[in-house]
Amino acid sequence: MTVRHFLTLQDLTPAELKQIMHRGIELKAMQKAGEIFEPLKNQTLAMIFEKSSTRTRISFETGMTQLGGHALFLSSRDTQLGRGEPIEDSARVISSMVDGIMIRTFGHEIVTTFAQHSSVPIINALTDDFHPCQLLADMQTYQEHRGSIQGKTVTWVGDGNNMCHSYINAATQYDFNLRIACPEGYDPNMELVNAHKDRVEIVRNTLEAAENSDLIVTDVWASMGQEEEQKLREKAFASYQVNQQVMQQADKEALFMHCLPAHRGEEVTAEVIDAKDSVVWDEAENRLHAQKALLEFLMAQK
Repeated sequence: MTVRHFLTLQDLTPAELKQIMHRGIELKAMQKAGEIFEPLKNQTLAMIFEKSSTRTRISFETGMTQLGGHALFLSSRDTQLGRGEPIEDSARVISSMVDGIMIRTFGHEIVTTFAQHSSVPIINALTDDFHPCQLLADMQTYQEHRGSIQGKTVTWVGDGNNMCHSYINAATQYDFNLRIACPEGYDPNMELVNAHKDRVEIVRNTLEAAENSDLIVTDVWASMGQEEEQKLREKAFASYQVNQQVMQQADKEALFMHCLPAHRGEEVTAEVIDAKDSVVWDEAENRLHAQKALLEFLMAQK
């Protein structure tokens, strides 16, 4: 049987992504009803963390427990990975003893190399280039609150980072239009933008980008590892804050999302993130349910 990996949204078909989204909603309802469902009984997910995490660790660890399996936390400080063992060797050894591997790391080539040498599914739980698991949660959240996102307009405000890259992939996979409002010098990967140019555009003016949008999304101005650029970024992104004025430009039914943690007063104002159209708390919880659907899809014995 061919091993499937989830390194970017492009690794699954649009139909499979839709299936996982609806399954996440089902699994959420089952869990809320107290139903015990353990398709991954006696299976182990190795979780490799080279970047710190709150939502990712809790959601994957809890998800594996709820599915009847076990999650094994591995940090680079505690394993041979941190002492320079080749990724290829680590992938072969770890995959020979577990049923799936989740990796949260820096360079995207780390997860691609792992996948090339692993005998079990590899899940990208964040790299510097992509954060596909967050998109599973975001798309499920939109579906729950507003129905299908197909044909809608989404506005990304801020840095052309890993979240922005995953939204670019999502535009094609979930069939929506994406406007990216970012300052010059902080653009997303232009090869990726050009590959999706039929539905992705860069707009320098935030208010213009937000006009009649159905979903406004942002992220911190300085991602992990960029803290020393904070002051420089505060100047560059000064006009790329999601505030009440931006939300008023959007459709009256528009939702606001943020992958968290948020810096109130920087990329988003407190009144926006705490407003009724903000679904950030449902979005955060849905990391659990969406990833359970992904784990079941990749690891359950068919």
